[in-house]
Amino acid sequence: MRLLNWLALVLFVGAVVVAPVAAQPDAPKVTPAQVSFQKDKYPPPNNPVFSGTGVSAGIGMGLTIIGAGIGLGRIGSSALESMARQPEVAPRIQTAMIIIAAMLEGATLASVILCYLIGNGATF
Repeated sequence: MRLLNWLALVLFVGAVVVAPVAAQPDAPKVTPAQVSFQKDKYPPPNNPVFSGTGVSAGIGMGLTIIGAGIGLGRIGSSALESMARQPEVAPRIQTAMIIIAAMLEGATLASVILCYLIGNGATF
């Protein structure tokens, strides 16, 4: 049942992502003779578009943030649980937890920046 729920969620998200792209009208057919005439009238666009690169970068950023949130939650819960079991080693556990959380945030930030740069390069 859980797999079915995930499958339904993936199909719904896929439909939402594909809908704006699928709704675009077909490009008008232009012959090579008309190209030189229409360059002044219709200059080529130079703006980010809703393309596969942009979509994949956005999904990558979202998954990175979700993964970091889950990881930080598990680090915190495990640290608090071990501190409750052995209060005498709490300062060592807390130091290790902060170091691991900082490393996780660094990797998360690097991944988000990389996804942003990849998505920002999606031009028409």
